[in-house]
Amino acid sequence: MNRKVRVVMAKLGLDIHWRGVYLVSQFLKDSGMEVIYLGNKFPDQIVEAAVEEDADVIGLSTLGGNHMTLGPRVVQLLKEKGMEHIKVFMGGVMAPKDARILEQEHGIEKVYLPDTPMQVIIDGINECVALSQASN
Repeated sequence: MNRKVRVVMAKLGLDIHWRGVYLVSQFLKDSGMEVIYLGNKFPDQIVEAAVEEDADVIGLSTLGGNHMTLGPRVVQLLKEKGMEHIKVFMGGVMAPKDARILEQEHGIEKVYLPDTPMQVIIDGINECVALSQASN
């Protein structure tokens, strides 16, 4: 890899729970990734920023119950722009069933539920980016 992994992090919609996304952002930075934290944004704003920032990954945080609509919308917008190589990860509190549906049916690369060890998230992002770069 010629450069640091670039991650755009955002809270989905109007969700006001910021502590988790802030901590994950800090851990990703500490692991050597470049993190661009957007705060609260909607899908079109998130995708626009990811394209402008030449992101490898989008990290979405949700605790507001909007994960089944706004998360898939981010993936859809990436596809519409021909930017499917930008992978979408999500974290937050949701039913495990929703996490499986998001991964299997809506193109979310991986959903991390509460109590996921930080190293699992870091490794998951690094492995995904490495695989993506190897296939290009």
